[in-house]
Amino acid sequence: MHSPEPKYQKLHEMIKNSDGYIPVTPEYNHTTSAALKNILDYCLEEYFFKPSAIVSYSAGSFGGINAAQHLRQIFAELGASSISSSFQIPKVQEVFDKGGNLLDEEYNKRIKRFLDEFDWYVEAFKNQRAKGTPY
Repeated sequence: MHSPEPKYQKLHEMIKNSDGYIPVTPEYNHTTSAALKNILDYCLEEYFFKPSAIVSYSAGSFGGINAAQHLRQIFAELGASSISSSFQIPKVQEVFDKGGNLLDEEYNKRIKRFLDEFDWYVEAFKNQRAKGTPY
């Protein structure tokens, strides 16, 4: 594998040293953002056998579900399988104020369950990686 450009070295180290990934994506043209996809493509082996948990958002009522589903396929190809749950934020402009403060407390309950599931997968994958991986 080639070494990443210096401006991406810190990001590369963060990805390599992480036990899992929570990408946050807007939905743009029924998919994830090009900027996120570009960043994901800077690494490959660093993602292997680590779980991902996808958060998506949109201004519309579906919360970026199309972007989340596309991102699920991308992470599967990267070797970072997604947990079964995903976390959508529909009408994001009504969920947070202009300062980024949460307006709907129901999201605190939803995110706790989502993060608890992700943590379970992180620990399970971490334990298995400690035993070795197929490659």
